[in-house]
Amino acid sequence: MMKLKSNQTRTYDGDGYKKRAACLCFRSETEEEVLLVSSSRHPDKWIVPGGGMEPEEEPNVAAAREVCEEAGVKGTLGRLVGVFENRERKHRTYVYVLVVTDVLEDWEDSLNIGRKREWFKIDDAIQVLQCHKPVQATYFQALQDSCLTSNGTPLVATIGGDLSPTYNINQSSVSGIR
Repeated sequence: MMKLKSNQTRTYDGDGYKKRAACLCFRSETEEEVLLVSSSRHPDKWIVPGGGMEPEEEPNVAAAREVCEEAGVKGTLGRLVGVFENRERKHRTYVYVLVVTDVLEDWEDSLNIGRKREWFKIDDAIQVLQCHKPVQATYFQALQDSCLTSNGTPLVATIGGDLSPTYNINQSSVSGIR
C-alpha cells in the first residue's frame, strides 16, 4: 500500500530542492546495528527512515518526527552526518545519528500501511540499500568520514548521476541546527 499524505506541504530550499530529513537509527552508541524500514512503494525493499520537512520545521525536529512516524522509534538525536544532495531527484536530505531508546509496539506507518522494521549490521544495511537506494548507502561512508572531522562541521555530499558522493565542508549547513 502506498503512503499518501494529502495534508503535507512540501518545502523547498532557495535552489528548488525538496527539503528532507532522516536518521541513521542505531541500536546502541556502538553504532554496529542500524534500523531500516520497508519502503512504502516497494514493501520488499529496505530504506533509511526519513521524509519531507514541514514549513518552518528545523531539520533535526523533522528527522526525529519522521523516524517516529516511519520506524516507531524514539531516541537521543546525535550529530549531523551530513546534508546529501540528490541532483537526479532534486532532494537535499539532512541525515542525523539517532541512538534508539524507545521502540513503540504500534506506530503510525505500521498501522496505516503495514510498514515493517528490521535491525541490520552496517555492512548488511549497505548491501541491501545499494540495490534499491544507492544514495542512502552513501550515508554510511559519510558517517565514517564525519567521525574523522575534528571540528564537528558537517559534511555536504553531492550525489551525481554516477552516485559517487563528493564531500565538502559547508559552514552554511550548520545554521539553525545547533
